[in-house]
Amino acid sequence: MLYQYLVEKYKPNEPIFVSDINLPISDGNLRQMFKNLCDDGLVKRFDTGVYYIPKESRLKGGVPLGADTVAKAKYISRNGNIDGYYAGYTFANQLGLTVQVPYVTEIVSNNASARVREIKMKGKRIVLRKSRTKITKENCRVLQFLDLLKDIDTYIDCSAEDASERLMNYIRTESITRNDIDKYISQFPVKVYKNMYEMRLYNVFA
Repeated sequence: MLYQYLVEKYKPNEPIFVSDINLPISDGNLRQMFKNLCDDGLVKRFDTGVYYIPKESRLKGGVPLGADTVAKAKYISRNGNIDGYYAGYTFANQLGLTVQVPYVTEIVSNNASARVREIKMKGKRIVLRKSRTKITKENCRVLQFLDLLKDIDTYIDCSAEDASERLMNYIRTESITRNDIDKYISQFPVKVYKNMYEMRLYNVFA
């Protein structure tokens, strides 16, 4: 029963959190059923409470589930819900503001248990920060943008003009409006407004 439920609900190498399983099974029986599936090679255990259906591969042992995939599901987005976003050098690299590949993944999440803490997930270093306000599907891009501006000078290694243009493109692509900014900017340091003004970003908001 459990395996049929899993293959219908999850794709291969998609993180399966035991806490998400919605079946009329006691916790003890559920843990035993996962153990049995692992013993049979039908699922694999990534970490405590996290499993996955192995992806078929010619490689011995299959393709392992990556820590980045689990971190994203646990702290950023899962089951259609948005609970966090990438921040710091991680997000700056994604936008092309820096060519530095961060060795630590930075995430701001509703699911962070402390204001700031570092965890290791299968050797991957992750810095988790608690959000200043509840992150939702509607506001995550606005909060991510304001968070980046907080320390923008630290991250960029391109020209100021190039950085401004990349941030302007992000504003346009994500349809961030002046009202969106006004709603949340008071929760960030004053230098966010200063950086926004100096980079002439206010002219782009709808």
